[in-house]
Amino acid sequence: MKSRTALLTAIAVSVSTGALAQTDGFASAMDAAMARMHGAMMTGYSSDPDRDFARMMIPHHQGAIDMAEVELRFGKDERLRRLAQGIIVEQRQEIAVMQGILSEGGALLPHTEPTATGHPHHGDRP
Repeated sequence: MKSRTALLTAIAVSVSTGALAQTDGFASAMDAAMARMHGAMMTGYSSDPDRDFARMMIPHHQGAIDMAEVELRFGKDERLRRLAQGIIVEQRQEIAVMQGILSEGGALLPHTEPTATGHPHHGDRP
């Protein structure tokens, strides 16, 4: 009887230790992802708000990808796992757009809107 109790106790400790290790692994991975994201977002400001926005949003989106990957590694809820997969795809696409804009070099082009005649003019506002 004592050996059975000892065995059950050992199994219980092993299972709870495994669950704790998984929780610790999750927390460590999430903390690391957030620390990388917040550090990378602190790029400083230039005279170009558009470039600053893109330069700060790229690490923000990468942080979302990193956190979604942690969910895929540790999470069990299939709805959240599907959401995480979607986040990874969408955030990568948005990062690519922002990197493309930043790689164009020079100043970003001003936004143009059509005038009453339907022709775009820089700086025209009704």
